[in-house]
Amino acid sequence: MSTTTRTRAAAGAAALASVFALAACGSGSNSATSDASAPTAESAPSGTPAPGAPASAANGQPSGPTPRCTTENLSVTLGKAKPEGSQVQLPLVFKNIGAKPCDLHGTPGVDLHGPEHPTYGPVDSLLRRETGTPHNILAPGRTGTALITVLQSSPNPPAESPAWTAQSLETIPPGQTKALKATWPSDLAITRQDGATHPGTWVDGIKADPS
Repeated sequence: MSTTTRTRAAAGAAALASVFALAACGSGSNSATSDASAPTAESAPSGTPAPGAPASAANGQPSGPTPRCTTENLSVTLGKAKPEGSQVQLPLVFKNIGAKPCDLHGTPGVDLHGPEHPTYGPVDSLLRRETGTPHNILAPGRTGTALITVLQSSPNPPAESPAWTAQSLETIPPGQTKALKATWPSDLAITRQDGATHPGTWVDGIKADPS
C-alpha cells in the first residue's frame, strides 16, 4: 500500500469516529429534555397534587359550589308592614335552619290566599322581579330577605276591585317545589291587579341580611 493510500484511510477513519461521537452527544441531550418535560406523579414535590388532580384536593377544602338551600332547611317569617310611598312593604325573611351553609339566591314564588274575590278568585300570585344578588351563602342561623311590595286598598275602592285581605301566604324558595307558610296581617287589605302589565304588588329577589 502506498503512503498516499494509507494517509487517506487514516483520514477517513478519523472522520467516521467524529460522526459517531456527535451522534452520541445528541442522543444524551434529547433524553434529558424529554425527562424534564414529562414529570411523573412519583417525582412531584411533597404537597403538590398529581397532574390532573383538582387543586382543592391538596388543601383539604371541599370541591364544587355551595349547595342550594332547600325548603327542608329553611324557615320563613313575614315581618312588619312599613309604608313606602303610596304602597306598603313587608320583609319575607328566610332563615337557614340546617347544619351546613347553603346558597339562597333568586326570587321566591309568593301566593296570597284569602276569600273569594268576585273577579280574580281566592289566590293572588305575585309578580316576581329578579332584583336579588347572584349568590347568598347563608351560614347556619343566618337569614336572607325578599321584599314584598303591595298596593294597599284605598278607603273607597272601585266596585270592580273591592278591598281584599289575604289570610295566609305561601312561598316556594327559588329552585324548590315545596312551599313554606306564613300568616298575613289581618289589617292589611290590598287592591287586586292580577294580570296587569305593571301591577302595584310584587316580590323582589332575595338578598342576604347583614351579619
